[in-house]
Amino acid sequence: MIVIAIDGHSSCGKSTMAKELAKQIGYTYIDSGAMYRAVTLYCLQNGLFVDNQLNLDALKKDIQNIHISFVNNPLTGRADTCLNGKNVEKEIRSMAIAEKVSLIAAVGFVREALVRQQQALGVAKGIVMDGRDIGTVVFPDAELKIFVTASPEIRAQRRLEELVAKGEPTSFESVLHNLTERDRIDSTRKDGPLKQAADAIVLDNSDLTIAEQNQQLLALFKSKAE
Repeated sequence: MIVIAIDGHSSCGKSTMAKELAKQIGYTYIDSGAMYRAVTLYCLQNGLFVDNQLNLDALKKDIQNIHISFVNNPLTGRADTCLNGKNVEKEIRSMAIAEKVSLIAAVGFVREALVRQQQALGVAKGIVMDGRDIGTVVFPDAELKIFVTASPEIRAQRRLEELVAKGEPTSFESVLHNLTERDRIDSTRKDGPLKQAADAIVLDNSDLTIAEQNQQLLALFKSKAE
């Protein structure tokens, strides 16, 4: 078994492809982005955002008591995110979380705490993990690294369709602004910035169907695992 690290920009479909690959090959899927979303939800629930400013002192005291786990959802066959034992999969996918998650992900001590959790989950290998710094920071020795990208406009349209389907109508312009701002923050933060690992394989899925990208991923896995 190997470790598969999938990094890429927001809403480029990396979670969808990572989940499907894990399901096909019988590996465990771990959504690292969901972990940062869960911490963001914790901060919102506990009043750690005041006038859009994060109370870092309070979060630093609480971070060791924030435990994130994954539980299998029998209806979807995939893992749901739990925050301190409570299933929060639906809550962490909202625009309210999306608007603040990059601020949380830029905090050094948050990244350190979650990277430790992520590395512990990968000790036995046989995992597919996606995020922003999986191939560069969390698992720099991963046997297979993929860097996923797509144009901002295509990513924004995909995200808009997801939100509308969930009953959260918003504008294309708002989603595009959110994505480009998250790209900027993710790529320029001091700790674990979003960047392509030197040995990562680039997969631009702007013009690929889900079936086509899944086929390419499976072929890449077979080339490394066999």
